[in-house]
Amino acid sequence: MTLHPSVVVITGAGRGIGAETARRAAARGHAVCVNYRHDAEAAEAVAAAIRAGGGTARAVQADVARADDVARLFAAADAMGTLAALVNNAGVLARQARMEDIDGDRLQRVFATNTIGPMLCARQAVLRMSTARGGRGGGIVNVSSVAARTGSPGEYVDYAASKGAIDTFTRGLAAEVAAQGIRVNAVRPGFVHTGIHADGGEPGRVARLAPSIPMRRGGEPGEVAEAILWLLSPAASYCTGTFIDVAGGR
Repeated sequence: MTLHPSVVVITGAGRGIGAETARRAAARGHAVCVNYRHDAEAAEAVAAAIRAGGGTARAVQADVARADDVARLFAAADAMGTLAALVNNAGVLARQARMEDIDGDRLQRVFATNTIGPMLCARQAVLRMSTARGGRGGGIVNVSSVAARTGSPGEYVDYAASKGAIDTFTRGLAAEVAAQGIRVNAVRPGFVHTGIHADGGEPGRVARLAPSIPMRRGGEPGEVAEAILWLLSPAASYCTGTFIDVAGGR
């Protein structure tokens, strides 16, 4: 098996922003490790479409909230070639609720996936990409949310807080590994047409809130994917600790 010189691990890549990022990363010549937690069919479909187009992709099941799963995910990426980038896209939210109705189990689930998961993945990426450890450098993009700025009151304050932690983590890790050839940046999507809103109990949430967005519409997954891929590209070679809001002016 020929090892690919540029492997990208994308977590939560079976749908939405992750899936679109995977397809576009493959089109730019990367081999893509398509991570998923439970929807094998969707992730395999993304990987199969990439392969059908002449690209290289593999779907790998792993729960990013589990350190052993994360280690297995990156071992699978190693079998594909040289790790060049990580996109920390996997995220969860629960049904809309006020703080007094949010219990400890929900908080544990949300922070395990949205905050601890990206940290576990970033650790594995740094171990492989750091020039201080014999790596070639690389890029990490964390998918945060505009909710990190707004706080999402009355709906998802726990989700917003978990993404606020990711913003802080992005700044800190960017400074920590900048001299090791690794750039760490983040995108903050706003209201984007993905299935995550149905997970929160309101599939039509983007349409409801569109009038409050300066551009008067929700975003598309591809618009976020383009920002992610720009941050991973040589065009963004002097960007680290940088945030791009993809939120229609919100």
